[in-house]
Amino acid sequence: MQTTLIKEKTSQAVKILQEFGVDCWLTFTRESEICGDPNLVFLAPGHVTWPSAFIISADGRKKAIVGLYDKKAIEDVGAYDSVEGFITGIKQPLQDYLQELNPAQIAINFSRTSEICDGLTHGLYLTLYDLLKEIGLEGRLMSAEKIISALRERKSPVEIQAIKKAITITEEIFELVKTFIAVGKTEKQIADFMLAEVRKRGLTTAWSQSTCPAVFTGPDTAQAHYSPTDRKVEPGHILNMDFGVKVDGYCSDMQRTFYVLAPEETLVPDEVKKGFATIVRAIEEARKIMKPGIQGLEVDAVARKIVTDSGYQEFPHALGHQVGRFAHDGTALLGPAWEKYAEKPFQKLEMGMVFTLEPRLTVPGRGVVTIEEMVVVTEHGAEFLSHPQKELIVIS
Repeated sequence: MQTTLIKEKTSQAVKILQEFGVDCWLTFTRESEICGDPNLVFLAPGHVTWPSAFIISADGRKKAIVGLYDKKAIEDVGAYDSVEGFITGIKQPLQDYLQELNPAQIAINFSRTSEICDGLTHGLYLTLYDLLKEIGLEGRLMSAEKIISALRERKSPVEIQAIKKAITITEEIFELVKTFIAVGKTEKQIADFMLAEVRKRGLTTAWSQSTCPAVFTGPDTAQAHYSPTDRKVEPGHILNMDFGVKVDGYCSDMQRTFYVLAPEETLVPDEVKKGFATIVRAIEEARKIMKPGIQGLEVDAVARKIVTDSGYQEFPHALGHQVGRFAHDGTALLGPAWEKYAEKPFQKLEMGMVFTLEPRLTVPGRGVVTIEEMVVVTEHGAEFLSHPQKELIVIS
């Protein structure tokens, strides 16, 4: 899959450069296993050691300049017109090629607001700047944010296939865990059950397993981004969990909500049903307005209004984020215009973007109701990739 991915993505990068009228995109990295650029996975089949440059041009040329021992692996991918291996240093071959190319703009991987586009370390930026200054090209540097954002966000067929596989396995494990949840079981025991299922399949979790799965039972929990505890499932609790797996390098990220019946209960209490129905409606109405060209903050506003109009406090986070190589991936965000989100909510949706939809609310004395679904933006709207939870999962 990796070879196919690199060929797809490097070809896609050429079209994106043409679309934005940028002459070339240069990814400059070193010792990538320590502090590598997050976009190297689209350019090379593994890590690189010495200072390395991957240069893709709007005219279709693709060149890699790497240390000699990294050359063969990159050549074997077959994505580059030329792979040059150096022995003493990258300075001369990089300067020679850029002088030959003579690009009007050189897009490099830095960004003030998008972490996924900010892979160039400050030290390497200074090194690159000095190399270019010697040949009079330092004034042509620009941020590659819009190029990288488009490359990561416009999912290719092989990427969508991997995400779908991850979702299928996540849903399988959610189905299994509902038979394990019982009064007296702890959050840790529930998480351990799910992790055992992940290991059986030879997979890893979508993010650190210290918080994947995250399991929260009852009221007064940390609610998110916290490790499972020794807290026990009790009758009358809402239990929710946040979980995903990684398949072929791509992630799922989903949440499900359960209700644990009390002995005297035969039906779910009205206040819990109301909370759950509100979340289901918020997700569906937000999905309905998603389409290419709409801003992320517009989608967030739909779900946020449904929650607050139903009498609940607004959820203290964005409605949804992109998913890809990481559980949190891409630049565009379905979120409000808050300082911490910078320009992300103002970005427009594009076909091929994969988002979560994850509003939440608190039912006093019971716990948190939340669902997290995954959708892909299509030509005219958005389609579920996950099978949406429409009913509470009731634990007797």
